[in-house]
Amino acid sequence: MSEHAPASSRKPSSRPVTTESRVVQGVAVGVALVFLALFLLLPLITVFTEAFKRGFDTYLAAFSEPDAQAAIRLTLTVAAIAVPLNLVFGIAASWAIAKFRFPGKSFLITLIDLPFSVSPVVSGLVFVLLFGAQGYFGPFLQEHGIGIIFALPGIVIATVFVTFPFVARELIPLMQEQGNADEEAALSLGASGFTTFLTVTLPNIRWGLLYGVLLCNARAMGEFGAVAVVSGHIRGVTNTMPLHIEILYNEYNITAAFAVASLLAFLALVTLAAKSVLEWRFADSLAGRGGH
Repeated sequence: MSEHAPASSRKPSSRPVTTESRVVQGVAVGVALVFLALFLLLPLITVFTEAFKRGFDTYLAAFSEPDAQAAIRLTLTVAAIAVPLNLVFGIAASWAIAKFRFPGKSFLITLIDLPFSVSPVVSGLVFVLLFGAQGYFGPFLQEHGIGIIFALPGIVIATVFVTFPFVARELIPLMQEQGNADEEAALSLGASGFTTFLTVTLPNIRWGLLYGVLLCNARAMGEFGAVAVVSGHIRGVTNTMPLHIEILYNEYNITAAFAVASLLAFLALVTLAAKSVLEWRFADSLAGRGGH
């Protein structure tokens, strides 16, 4: 018998794919943990510590102010408008890109990624240039009594722009990986296109869709740069929660600023927890599809 076994009979090696020593691995893990502690956990702990520094009554008093309540309502209103709009756009864009061939597909994908490469402040300035009093459409809007800039519509438009890649970017690779086999089977059995979408496509992408909506909502509620430009900082009218926090901090109302910031931090923690659950369900869903 030859001392060299054929390649097909060799057992796969149980050795790890990396050859670094335990010391090197420990150092890498330690550096990662230190960075997480310094740049994530420590700021988060500081926010809640400062928020409750003067007691729970003082903490609640920060939310009893009319300006704070107006900022919270405006933030939730903007998110309630922007997220569904991005949901519709994300599904339509990902459906078109993943399921059809058409001229300009690559250009469309590039446009979807545009908000990732453009500063939010720049995007806000663009909307001011378009819809402001001295902008291209400003005189027409003023003549017809339509307020965009320094009003709710401008904040919604800016928020939609900076958040619209999130849903589409989650769904495009998922739909491309799934292919068209399920839809073609449904159509061959006599289902209409709309029925196929509701009963086949939508269930297949539900976890990726929820994941994208979650990220979109988190960014919508925390957006600062673009909203700061188009809002005008009108206190109690066009200030969202991030803008209200900035005003409180600039006025040296530190406790109230951290109290409102703690609400955003709490929403971020809820988002993180929901994100982890969705990732787990999403991974199980993909594993289940691969097992059949």
